[in-house]
Amino acid sequence: MKHRELFSNLVALPPIFLRLDGRTFHRLAETWCLERPFDSHFADGMARVSARLISESGLSPDLAFTFSDEISLYFSRLPFNGRVEKLDSVCASFAASALAIEMESTVPVSFDARIIHVIPEMAPDYLIQRQGEAWRNHLNAYCQYALMMDGMSRKEAASFLKEKPSQEMHELAFARGINLAHTPTWQRRGILVQKKTYMVKGFNPKLGKMAESIRSEVVTSRDLPVFASPEGRALLSSLLRCP
Repeated sequence: MKHRELFSNLVALPPIFLRLDGRTFHRLAETWCLERPFDSHFADGMARVSARLISESGLSPDLAFTFSDEISLYFSRLPFNGRVEKLDSVCASFAASALAIEMESTVPVSFDARIIHVIPEMAPDYLIQRQGEAWRNHLNAYCQYALMMDGMSRKEAASFLKEKPSQEMHELAFARGINLAHTPTWQRRGILVQKKTYMVKGFNPKLGKMAESIRSEVVTSRDLPVFASPEGRALLSSLLRCP
């Protein structure tokens, strides 16, 4: 029956991004009593899930970019020989179980997963686009929260804001005492998680002398530049390795 397995032979070639999106997280937000418009405990949980994906999952993505309920993983090398079924299912299931642990959840958590093929030259553009989505999510979250404080329901606020220009949303928030340019950077630009390597010197008892060795640590950055800026593009170019 092996030949009847759908997509079992479908493979991806590196580099890729694999994006995880939370499923029905608006309901989870109510169950977990998350603060609006942003909950720092949840954001920290998503950052820790990203770190676990890098250091504990065995999948070894190069980096992760997260905001709201999504995580984008960059792979310059692929586990499972690039098998799409394996990549999607293992990443999504690992992230779901890790977030349930981080949030001490008593209800199930799920993510969906999709693979985005990129060529090395396109990889920065993907993260620039996702950071732009983080900014739009930030605008919408604050404006929806402001309208709900005015008495609208969540659905009414979402309908009112649909297709509203960015400038109008800025003015709506500012009229209610919210300066969207002065909110925490991680809310506007997302969070980047990466593995950094460094050299250390120490005594090697096997060699009986001082020696250098490579160590690594997972680093989380919450004060990111705008990826589309020269500084941001330089950062992305330094991080996005080619296969």
